[in-house]
Parts: sequence; structure tokens; C-alpha cells
Amino acid sequence: MMSQDIEGYENNLELDLFREYRDVMHLFTYVVETERRFYLCNQVDVQVKPVGNDVFFELRLTDAWVWDIYRTSRFVKNVHVLSFKDVNIEEIAKSDLELP
Repeated sequence: MMSQDIEGYENNLELDLFREYRDVMHLFTYVVETERRFYLCNQVDVQVKPVGNDVFFELRLTDAWVWDIYRTSRFVKNVHVLSFKDVNIEEIAKSDLELP
């Protein structure tokens, strides 16, 4: 395969993933962003764990959807995440889901 073919294939996967995200977003309550992944979920528990002068974040997500083009199944019942950088958690406002 040529590099253009691979790039086109990955672009199509990314577009399909965005469409799936748009279609399932209304099923979830929270958006969670870590340094490695982007999740939608209905329940999130965050624990800040100190380690010396640093901290890490332990997250437990329930009923999650994972933004990952290479996963065969993006819906996950329970997710356990360790993050060593900032974590962004936002509650999805139902008004944000209305399309113009």
C-alpha cells in the first residue's frame, strides 16, 4: 500500500468514529479526557493519589464509550484509568445535544 492509501484509510476511520461519537453522545452524562484517551461515560469516580511531591489520578468509569479507531468494540461496562497528567471531566448539558 502506498502511504496515501494508508492515510486515506485512517482518515475514513476517524470520520466514522466521529459519526459514531455524534450518534451515541446523547446516551452519556460525562465527557472524560486524559492524556491518552477520550471517553464518554455515565458515571465517573476520580481519586487523587499523592506520590511524593507529585500526584496521579485514578479514574473508574461506568458505562463508557472509548474514542479509539482501532478498538473493535468501543462500548465498555467498566474502565479503570491511571493518569499522570491533568484530567478533564465535563458534564454533558442536555441542551448541548440539540442539533440546529
